[in-house]
Amino acid sequence: MAENPGEWNGVYDAFSDPEEKRVLFAALDSFRQYRRTAHLNVTHRRRQNFYALPTTQWQMLADPPFNFLSNLELVDEAIDANANIASAILATGLQSFGLSSEPEDPAMDWRGAATPSDMNKARSTIRQLYRDWSADGIDERRACYEPVIQDVAQEFASCLDRAFVRVLVPGAGLGRLVFELCRRGYTVEGNEISYHQLIASNWALNHTTHAGQFDLYPFALEFSNVVRRDDQLRVVKVPDVHPGLELEKASEGKQVHAFERMSMMAADFVTIYGDENHRSMFDAVVTVFFIDTAPNFIRYIEVVRNCLKSTGVWINLGPLLWHFGDRGPTSRNGGTETEAKKQRSGIEEPGSIELTEEEQEKIDEPNVRDHGDMYNLCAFPERAHICSCQVQHTVRKFGDESRLIAVDVDLGDFDLDEEAARGEA
Repeated sequence: MAENPGEWNGVYDAFSDPEEKRVLFAALDSFRQYRRTAHLNVTHRRRQNFYALPTTQWQMLADPPFNFLSNLELVDEAIDANANIASAILATGLQSFGLSSEPEDPAMDWRGAATPSDMNKARSTIRQLYRDWSADGIDERRACYEPVIQDVAQEFASCLDRAFVRVLVPGAGLGRLVFELCRRGYTVEGNEISYHQLIASNWALNHTTHAGQFDLYPFALEFSNVVRRDDQLRVVKVPDVHPGLELEKASEGKQVHAFERMSMMAADFVTIYGDENHRSMFDAVVTVFFIDTAPNFIRYIEVVRNCLKSTGVWINLGPLLWHFGDRGPTSRNGGTETEAKKQRSGIEEPGSIELTEEEQEKIDEPNVRDHGDMYNLCAFPERAHICSCQVQHTVRKFGDESRLIAVDVDLGDFDLDEEAARGEA
């Protein structure tokens, strides 16, 4: 990792499995189509509807003070600016996977693979750059990241060299929390399964050339709940810092360079970190807006326990906005081998674990600003029990060095070593 600290390692060949290949190609194509689909869905169709109005009405809206057509032109310019970012992310993805922008081999032609769902993910990913990689997103980062960073610092305050503290960040998203922890001297490994997030984080961490390189209009595509047009056309600069330069600064006087302390793993969290090779590997697991992505929350707990050292700590912040809370149980018999693997892993599909727009908006709500309600410190004793209680900032002690998260579930005394814990929650 010395040359490219944020490049994502993987545990599989993305081209060896047809479904994995399809998901990758769809992610790449969604960034390619960003410009065309944004213009089509956001401004072109509004112009069509606009001119379908009675003449007196559209003429009124075209004139001051409404200037609707002029505003659409400004939105088109904003879309082009965002599309420049999408094109840069695409170029990074193609380079990372050794793909051509105009492939001659039909089997490796990734163009045209994106679905509407993939397009929405690309749109959400680009908008998420506002929170993670712009100066204007600092308030949201302070609310999401600073509490867990402070808890890590407090937990390992007695450690003389932070480079010896190994931290895992599942659901690393666009890589900002991984970057911030590494910047502070820890050895950090990020984990992400979404190709949209993987490719975009690789671009932000490794392929931007200077701070403020790109203009981003995070709200340009939104016409609902707009009080002023200036709000819709608000522009920010990304990235707010140059990651490579900042990590160089953070390495001054250190025995271990930051590039050697930062790594990324492109894999299913449950599958990779639940195996024997990762048992008792990390001093801390840090999860932000992650645990509610679990179809089987108990499986997540088992995996965190597996990869934590016996004296390790799990620090979590985020809502209990269960993504699969209204989904019925999956069948244990029948189904394809791929479906069976998904059931065992506990994660629905590649690319499904990422912050949605709804979750991004949640950060502005009081329950997320109230950190006492939203994040918890925990680590596991040799044999832990889950206790029923409301989510709050608390530490439950079961031994001299063990802590357990307080979660809003009622399972009574539940032995994590029991085979029954491995079923669907």
